[in-house]
Amino acid sequence: MSSGQKKEGKMRIRAFPVMMDPKYVDDILKLLRNAIHEIQKKNNSGLSFEELYRNAYTLVLHKQGKRLYAMLKEVISEHLLNEVRDDVLASLHGSFLETLNITWTEHQTAMVMIRDILMYMDRVYVNQNEDQGVYDLGLMLFRDEVLHHSVVREHLRRRLLDMVACERKGELVDRGAVKNICKMLMALGIGTRDVYEDDFEKPFLKESQEFYQMESQKFLDNNSASVYIRKVEARITEEAERARHYLDPSSESRITRVIEDELIKNHMETIVQMENSGVVHMLKTSKVEDLACMFKLFVRVDGGLQCIVSCLSAHLRETGRSLVMDPPGADAPGRNAITYVQSLLDVRDQYNMYLEQSFGGHQLFKHAIASDFEYFVNLNEKSPEYLSLFIDDMLKKGVKGHSEQEVEVILDKCIMLFRFLRDKDVFERYYKQHLAKRLLLNKSVSDDFEKSMISKLKTECGCQFTSKLEGMFKDINISNSTMDKFKDHLQSSSLALDGVDLSVRVLTMGYWPTQSSNAPCMVPPVAQRAFDVFRKFYLGQHSGRQLTLQTHMGSADLNAVFYPQSSRKEDVASSSSIPIVKRHILQVSTYQMAVLMLFNKKATISFQEIHNETNIPHKELVRALQSLALGKSQQRVLVWMRRSKETSTKDFSPSDQFAVNDQFSSKLHRVKVQAVTTKGETDPERKETRQKVDDDRKHEIEAAIVRIMKARKRLSHSVLVAECVQQLKNRFNPNPVVIKKRIEGLIERDYLARSPEDRKVYTYVA
Repeated sequence: MSSGQKKEGKMRIRAFPVMMDPKYVDDILKLLRNAIHEIQKKNNSGLSFEELYRNAYTLVLHKQGKRLYAMLKEVISEHLLNEVRDDVLASLHGSFLETLNITWTEHQTAMVMIRDILMYMDRVYVNQNEDQGVYDLGLMLFRDEVLHHSVVREHLRRRLLDMVACERKGELVDRGAVKNICKMLMALGIGTRDVYEDDFEKPFLKESQEFYQMESQKFLDNNSASVYIRKVEARITEEAERARHYLDPSSESRITRVIEDELIKNHMETIVQMENSGVVHMLKTSKVEDLACMFKLFVRVDGGLQCIVSCLSAHLRETGRSLVMDPPGADAPGRNAITYVQSLLDVRDQYNMYLEQSFGGHQLFKHAIASDFEYFVNLNEKSPEYLSLFIDDMLKKGVKGHSEQEVEVILDKCIMLFRFLRDKDVFERYYKQHLAKRLLLNKSVSDDFEKSMISKLKTECGCQFTSKLEGMFKDINISNSTMDKFKDHLQSSSLALDGVDLSVRVLTMGYWPTQSSNAPCMVPPVAQRAFDVFRKFYLGQHSGRQLTLQTHMGSADLNAVFYPQSSRKEDVASSSSIPIVKRHILQVSTYQMAVLMLFNKKATISFQEIHNETNIPHKELVRALQSLALGKSQQRVLVWMRRSKETSTKDFSPSDQFAVNDQFSSKLHRVKVQAVTTKGETDPERKETRQKVDDDRKHEIEAAIVRIMKARKRLSHSVLVAECVQQLKNRFNPNPVVIKKRIEGLIERDYLARSPEDRKVYTYVA
């Protein structure tokens, strides 16, 4: 045969079939049986494992594997029944667990040796016939003959459960013995948890459930919510530690779930709503750690966090409602803008603390708190006005004594409240009014803070929201330049203003909250002449413009001289006949200046005469006179000679007379006469402001509709309304009814048209 042919073919050598002598087979089986007995009795030192392996190999090779496997099963069963089980039963009332652990360990050792001897049978016969392997056969027989004996099984289960129960009561138990038993049960499952589950885990979980069911009721009856959750936390830690130390690790999650269900899930509402110790009590008493503990426990169960959130939300809404709704009493938070907003900020700070320190910034709590604030902040229609007043107060005087970082924090908190406002356009109107007063009266302590606040508003709502506010700053800067030019003009032209030091702010009408009145206030002639000079100068430089004097926004410094009248004759007859005069500079509003200048012509003037001479609106005149004639007697600039005794202390009748208070005294040379201001508008003023806001909204809605239709050309009514609401929601929530009216108005003015095919569809008219 050639070498090429050798490579192509394969040579197979088969053993010549030889039938073994039955007696020889019996002798080998007897030899192996005796050897297995010796291994089980731990007398294996004199055995030749090589010879035993060869004999077992010979039997399997000659197709005697079945007899060998049957003999092995018989020998192991006899040993377990006649020796091992009897030893275990004899120890039931003694060292039961110790005996069981010893017999189990010895059986495992013996089965390893037996497996080594019968390794060839394991590889060949067992695989071909899909029987249990030698080692697994030993485990299965131990399970069936020893462990699952009715007495042993029940006694083992009871002993393990009793040991766990004793440890729960604080007693010491042999953890090592329990751990070995649990390992044995897992091993006897032969790749499954069935034995461990049926013989121990299921009854363990059942008894644990019953135990914790009773304990939870006992805990609830005798403890507050804070103590209860601490006990639950301790129990969970204890059971988890027990499972890790001597139960199978897979039991940890199962026993933990039982505790969570029995101690937490089944009593969530009871714990949260517990009187004088539940969530509401924790919130009221700032129990940050207790809330954190409750959060950590409740996050474990389905619906746990929602249970806390529902209770927290209900309490927060109730708290917020009590803050924002006007309660009776002048000092209540609802009646004072500063206290009102500060109380809201305090509550927000408190719940921010809970959110970060107790609830870990969880989104569910974050959204709930934000939603609740939005709910109750908008319950009071004065919220936009009060927030603007609070910022006004802070930017006028509240920032004194604070660092820049602290001021930024305060402004950021105000922006946070601003986000909750639905009527942001109402806030804009009030903020514009208050900013105007701060700029025109130089009451703002820092332009940087003002610009920072506007920048924050711009970030929130866009440049359209703040364009007018930025325009106001621009007007102030331009006015400063204009006044410098005016002063240069006065010097160059040698014009005199009769001693008046005039400062004019030229305001763009669209930016500022100006007033248009058919009968403006009549300022004193000397001031009017000075203003006329400026008007001529300004209009000479800017043709086509008009200047309207806004007296309600102005201020003035007056040189005032008071002549005290002496009532003592000896003073009159004294050698010093020169009267003692008092000189002061009075810082007043334009209205107050107009009133005081009248007393240069007459000593006493009636309320009606003042009104006729100045043409100041009645409401503003009352405020001006109240600030001048009321207060401490020595600090009143005017004396009020009331005619009618029936009028209240702050109401003036037309016939009431006023005169200069010659007894006026002040330690300061420059005296600021505080105008009577109200923290917020009166109801008629508020109604007027709302009407102006509604008018502005009509234009904004129409502009939004036109923008949408210009881009989309054709839209159905429902889609147009939805898109309009979406565009305007950052400023206010438009009413669909109002949107419909504005659509009809645009149709009448030929901006839109109804589709001939469907009257609910609109088309854009180019």
